[in-house]
This record gives sequence, structure tokens and C-alpha cells, in this order.
Amino acid sequence: MSNTSPEASNVLFHEKIWPSFGSWMWPVLISATGGVAFAPVNVALGWTVGFVLMIALATIMILRVPSIEVTNDMVTVGRASIERKYIGQVIGYRGDEAFKQRGQKLHGLAYMLLRGYLDAVVRLEVIDERDSTPYWLVSTRRPEEFTAALGGVMYEFTEEGKQESALEDEENN
Repeated sequence: MSNTSPEASNVLFHEKIWPSFGSWMWPVLISATGGVAFAPVNVALGWTVGFVLMIALATIMILRVPSIEVTNDMVTVGRASIERKYIGQVIGYRGDEAFKQRGQKLHGLAYMLLRGYLDAVVRLEVIDERDSTPYWLVSTRRPEEFTAALGGVMYEFTEEGKQESALEDEENN
């Protein structure tokens, strides 16, 4: 993928999937553990090790933030890219159905960029007969915008979603 300006490439959707607030507890806990491990040798060394570990782990987390980008020609998710002509049906999921897509309904050959701290996922069907990957499953904070950029629909507006909603309504009455 070239490094052109957003105006030149017609970016239709862009999102960086930053870690949640709770995810930052891990670098803090690991660096504190490292500092405590060295504190009996020398307190200053313990503080130094803890500080260096914190900076290193925070830097790694920031550098590893994946992004999602949709242009007129390409879809890029993390380090993977696919031409838009090879994308079929696009459906966004939230709640219980998103949970099922990440678990019960997950295909073993699917390309996944999942983040446990995000509830919503978008499923992009791959229609390239040369590719054994059936679909991409991508975590996002903005599934409505992502699916709209690809001409897709949210699950609750599909026939299957409407039928499931009607069944839930019947069970509740």
C-alpha cells in the first residue's frame, strides 16, 4: 500500500484500535513486579527497572496499535490488505450475535483481528476463489460506519436478524 495522502486515496473509513483503559493495567503490573523483584538488591535499581519496563511496555503497546482503513480500491486491517473487488457481503454485529461470531460461529480459516475489550465485530466475506479464507472478522468501535463504507448492513437489519428479533419478542410475551 502506498503512502499517499488521505485526500488522494479517497479514504472512506479509518479507525485506530487503541487499547482500552483497562488494558494499561498489564504494563503497570508487569513493571511493578519487575521493580519489586530488583528492590531487595537495591531500591534505586528496583525503581529504575520498573520505570524502564513501564516505558518499554507502553511503547510496544502504542506501536502495535492496529488500524482499519477503507479506500475506494482497498481494505486494510492491521497488516493485511485485500482489494475491494474480492469482498462480498459485509455484516456488522453487536452484543450476543457478535459474541457468537467470535466463538460458536467462527470458521477456523477466517482472518481475525479481534480485541477482547471491543464488543462489536464486522464480518467481510472473501469472494476470491483462489483464497481459502472464507471471511475476515474484525473488531471495531464503529461497526455502523465500517459496514456503511463497504456497502454492508448491520445484523439486526438482515432477514436472519429480523427473524431472530421476532422470535425473541415472542418468547418475551
